Amino acid sequence: MGRQPEHAPSYAEQLRNLQIELVRLQRHLIRTGGKVLVLLEGRDGAGKDGTIKVVLEHMSPRESRVVALSKPSDREETQWYFQRYVANLPSGGDFVLFNRSWYNRAGVERVMGFCSKEEYELFLRDVPVFEEMLARSGIQLFKYYLDIDKAEQKRRLKARRQDPLKQWKISPIDDAALKHWEDYSKARDVMLEKTSSKASPWTIVSANDKKTARLNLIRDLLSRVEYMDKGKAVKPVPDRSIVFPFNTRALRDGRLAK
Repeated sequence: MGRQPEHAPSYAEQLRNLQIELVRLQRHLIRTGGKVLVLLEGRDGAGKDGTIKVVLEHMSPRESRVVALSKPSDREETQWYFQRYVANLPSGGDFVLFNRSWYNRAGVERVMGFCSKEEYELFLRDVPVFEEMLARSGIQLFKYYLDIDKAEQKRRLKARRQDPLKQWKISPIDDAALKHWEDYSKARDVMLEKTSSKASPWTIVSANDKKTARLNLIRDLLSRVEYMDKGKAVKPVPDRSIVFPFNTRALRDGRLAK
């Protein structure tokens, strides 16, 4: 008899193996006092919520959490821009995931006119310094930008409006997302170019296929963190056509949606 073809693992099987690795990573952080901070950015509908759900699904809620800050209060408006984010940074043993972050200033605030030109330019100057400080303090910072094309965003936003279980996701900003597509593209490009540094580089995730994006983002994260008992689930390396380190060539070679 000929050799039987190897069983191709399903999405559920691959995800389970990767989630086991995430639990191993968390145990290592708790044991060593390590601190991991993951930033997830992307357009409305890029898949941030679904990615967060599968990353945190089996991790201890005591040592892992998601941070999704609302519009700043009048008092917070008077504070140093990074102040309310600093209050949510990880302590020893923590795994923290930001669903949008201080990069709101480089995206929606810039496009929708919620900040001044001076505030925006100051942010672009300050954020590499701020993130270098985080790295020196012992925080392992990972910045992911989930990238989708215009047709996929349109499809997802339409589905969001039709699904009664996703009504909480609908906001006035949704209506502006497609209208300001090119403005968001320009803001994204400037953000990536100006704020990707050696201390805190950006990683791009091609996210038109949600399941493929989730698996490869987790693989990339696990491959970049050292922890005890690292298993085989993170091998082979992530698909670099799906998740790849940002460089300026990506602004011109078609890997980012325009």
